[in-house]
Amino acid sequence: MSTFNPSVNVDPNAHSPALKSAISKAARHLMPMLVILYFVAFLDRTNIGFAQEALSVDRGISEGAFALGAGIFFIGYAIFEIPSNLLLKKFGARFWLARIAITWGIVAAAFAFTTDDTMFIILRFLLGVTEAGLFPGVIMFLAEWFPNKVRVQMFAIFYLAQPFSQMLGAPLSGGLISFGDTVTPWQGWQVMFFVEGMLAVVAGIAALFFLVNSPQKAKFLNQEEKDALTEVMAREDVVRTEDGPSGIWRAMSSWKVWYFTIIYFCLQIAVYGTTFYLPQQVSGLIGQEVGWQVGLISAIPWLVGLFACYFFGKHASTIIRRRNWGTMFYLLTGLAILGSAWAGANGMPFLGILFITIAVASFLSVGPITWSYPTAFLTGTAAAAGIGLINSLGNLGGFVAPIMRTGINEAIPTESGTWGVVSLGVFAFLAAAMLYCTRFFRARADALLEDAPPGH
Repeated sequence: MSTFNPSVNVDPNAHSPALKSAISKAARHLMPMLVILYFVAFLDRTNIGFAQEALSVDRGISEGAFALGAGIFFIGYAIFEIPSNLLLKKFGARFWLARIAITWGIVAAAFAFTTDDTMFIILRFLLGVTEAGLFPGVIMFLAEWFPNKVRVQMFAIFYLAQPFSQMLGAPLSGGLISFGDTVTPWQGWQVMFFVEGMLAVVAGIAALFFLVNSPQKAKFLNQEEKDALTEVMAREDVVRTEDGPSGIWRAMSSWKVWYFTIIYFCLQIAVYGTTFYLPQQVSGLIGQEVGWQVGLISAIPWLVGLFACYFFGKHASTIIRRRNWGTMFYLLTGLAILGSAWAGANGMPFLGILFITIAVASFLSVGPITWSYPTAFLTGTAAAAGIGLINSLGNLGGFVAPIMRTGINEAIPTESGTWGVVSLGVFAFLAAAMLYCTRFFRARADALLEDAPPGH
């Protein structure tokens, strides 16, 4: 095993072919499995949007219970996020990510047997508990495998699971509902929940065979590639240790960690406030009931977002691009959400879907950029605690969004629910201002993103 060489060049574009080869091989072997895991996770989080009306009719699930159930997922998620991340450090990503997928898949399938408001809310809470740690665990896993220069690209590839899950998942969910209603003796929503829950169980079992905990244990890398990747990550660990807090409690009290927690909270309000109600919003715009046609149209924003996320993630390789593009995408998210509310209020379906598409493409593109900041100064147990804190409390935006949107629509009722949608966009503007203000931060980690290798 190689020793750490402080003169190692951290720019993979200027380094030895061994480092380039190691990064390329790692991406090919690890990213598909991680994308599949997040694909089914995002699918199981959001498929309740397709079952809202059916659950109301068949099981009497009230609108208030639906809103609470949609959001309470994030309470369970938040409570167990940091412990789950620390256990991932103890047991290794391979085992722990597989465990997460299998247990949440079982809970997701159990939604097929929902009987009333109470059971629905309990299952949503348990879904958050069992899925806790997946997203931050993968973020931490990627930060240990890939240098900062290419990390946003890897985050972006991981984020592709979101548009894939909605682009393919929207017609899949709609199709399973239609299939269940017409072909099986069960209700369509029951078939949807059970099949999509079992997909997570299968993905979790597959993760045991495809994930590898560290470069030195990777059979797909030769020794030269292992050494090159290990050394460059060791150099980055030195920089992250000097820039960031050490240990669990210092990470959780770091002002930088809390700063990015607020940014991520604002992002999640926009993401989940839009995602949970996307089928209903599209249904209202085109005047069709939720089903196959609504599912296909709902896939359009995610298809556009897929290409935007990958393109900008691949090219966000400097600190200036990350800051400026991130600020721009937060602004676009907010403006597009406001635009979709205006189009809905004025009966303009084409413009409404266009604005929704811009919002989805923008918040998908800004997510990987946002995560590049905390992973540049957090490492070790500080990363487990800090990344877990940012994701858990940030994801409470997913709890606040549906309740806030429903409450505002009840307080200021309109036919299209305009003011509830408007409330979601405001938080994106706050995130834009905060991300832009990172230009005043001073961090050695920024040197890792210079086009020229440090010291040259």
